[in-house]
Amino acid sequence: MQTWYSIIPKSPMLSIYIWIIFCIMPFFFIIQSFTLWQIIVGVAIILCYFLCHYFSFRAKPGLKYMWISFQMVLNIAMTLIFGYVYLSLFTAFFIGNIKQAVGFYIMYGLHIGFTVLSIVGGYFIYLDLFIAQTPFIIINVLGVVLLPFTLYSKTKRENLEGELETARERISELTVFEERQRIARDLHDTLGQKLSMIGLKSDLAMRLIDKNPQQAVLEIKDIRQTASIALKEVRELVADMRAVRIEEELFRVEQILKAAQIKLRLNGDTTEIKMPTLAENVISMCMKEAVTNIVKHSEATVCRITFYQSDDEFQMTIQDNGTGFERSNEFEGGNGLKGMNERIEFLNGSLEIDSGDGTTVTLKVPLAITHQKREGLA
Repeated sequence: MQTWYSIIPKSPMLSIYIWIIFCIMPFFFIIQSFTLWQIIVGVAIILCYFLCHYFSFRAKPGLKYMWISFQMVLNIAMTLIFGYVYLSLFTAFFIGNIKQAVGFYIMYGLHIGFTVLSIVGGYFIYLDLFIAQTPFIIINVLGVVLLPFTLYSKTKRENLEGELETARERISELTVFEERQRIARDLHDTLGQKLSMIGLKSDLAMRLIDKNPQQAVLEIKDIRQTASIALKEVRELVADMRAVRIEEELFRVEQILKAAQIKLRLNGDTTEIKMPTLAENVISMCMKEAVTNIVKHSEATVCRITFYQSDDEFQMTIQDNGTGFERSNEFEGGNGLKGMNERIEFLNGSLEIDSGDGTTVTLKVPLAITHQKREGLA
C-alpha cells in the first residue's frame, strides 16, 4: 500500500468513495434502535478501529500484528454488539498486503476464524437482521477469504517481477562490461605491439635521416607496412563485433510488448533497410529504449512502430496510446531519453517527442552523414 487510505492504488477517488460508504454504514446500524450510551460506545469503537487501521499502516513490522489483532477484536465487538460485520473487509485488505509469509498465513487464518465465529454468534443475537442480510454476509465472508490471498499473491508476483527485472538489468550490465573487457583485450593485443613498434621505428628513422637516408627510407616503409597491418586487424576486429539489426530487435520488441499485453502495430518493410551498421545499431538501441519506457511507464494498450527509408534519410516513429509525461524534463535523465538523444546526435540525427494523448517518439537519421562517419572511423 502506498498510503494508509489506498484501497485501489490506481483509482484514489474510488478508494475515497469506498471509505465514505464504509464510514457511513456503521452509523446507520448504530442509531437504529440503541440507547444513547450504546451509540456512544459504537462511535468510539468505529473511531478506534480506523485509528488502529491507520497505525497498522504506520507501525514497524513487529507492531503491525498487534494493531491487526486490535482490528479483529473490534470487528468481533461491532458484529456482536451492533450486528455490523463489514469492517472485516478492511482488515482483510490490510492482511493481504503483509509481505512476510508466516505473518500473513497466521493473520489470515485467525481473521477468517474470528470473522466466521462472530457471524455465527450474530445469527443467534440478531437473527432477523442477519437473515435479511444473508446474501451480503456471504459476500463479506467470501471477501474475507479471497481478498487477502489474492492481494498477497499479486504482491508476491510483483516482487518477483521486480527481482527478475533487476536481475535482467544486472545481467545486461555484466554483458556490456564483459564485452568492453574483451574489446579492450583485443585492441591491446592487436595494436599494443604494433604501435610500440611504430613509435620505435619512427624515432630510429628520425635519427637516420641525416646519417643514413636510405636506411631511414626503409624504416619509413616498414612503419607504413606495420600501420597497414594494424589497420587491417582493427577492421577485422570491428567486423567481428556483434551488430544489432533492426529486424532482430523488432522481434525482441514484439515479445516484450506481448508479455506486457500491449498490441504491436508495425508499418514498414525490414527488407528495404539498407544502412551502415553503426546507424542501425543506434536506431535499434533507441527503439528498444523507447519500447521499454512504454512498458514501464505509459500504461498503454497499443504501440505503433512506423519506419521508412529514403535515399538520404531513415525515419522511425514509436507511438503509444498511454498517459504521456511532462515535457519539461524530456532530456534531463528521465526514462533514458537523454541517452537516446545523445546517441542520435552522434549521427547528426534528431529526436522529437510529442506527449499528448500518449507519447510519440520520432527518430531521424541522415544516411549520407552516417556513411561519412563510418568511413572516418575506418
